[in-house]
Amino acid sequence: MLERPLILTGFMGAGKSSIGRLLAGKLKCPFIDLDAEIVAVAGRSINAIFAEEGEAVFRVLESSCLEHALHRGGAVIATGGGAVIADANRALMRASGVVVNLTAPFDRIMERLSGATDRPLYAGDDPATRAKTLLEQREQFYNDADIRIDTDGKSVEDVAAEILGYLRGLEA
Repeated sequence: MLERPLILTGFMGAGKSSIGRLLAGKLKCPFIDLDAEIVAVAGRSINAIFAEEGEAVFRVLESSCLEHALHRGGAVIATGGGAVIADANRALMRASGVVVNLTAPFDRIMERLSGATDRPLYAGDDPATRAKTLLEQREQFYNDADIRIDTDGKSVEDVAAEILGYLRGLEA
């Protein structure tokens, strides 16, 4: 059983939700998808929050939901891609649990995001340019993690095994 939260960060399409669900099952603990928590609290989709109230309101809601999720104790938490932007969020994650950043090459991320309609920051006329800019802006924040794992060419199971190995090393 997990005593402290295991927090997965990374850009959209990095594999946080898929890997998080598998890890939670292996660790026999709850899985919390932060985006799903936000939708449940707000009572509407992330696209609707962005469209009706803007990114700033979304980020406040995201921070509140993150804090609540972290206080629930031993769980695997998949954050949204931008949760790391706020200094307070990063500090809270570092103080509360183990932060694992999942990475992938930009072309792989673009393959994974192909056809996505539920990601407001990826929407628009030139989603590839927007995504590349966001990824570059967030890189410094993604780097603030206990461990970074490149998911490219690895199965969900392989990445989960790598994270579990890291956790075992912390216990030793």
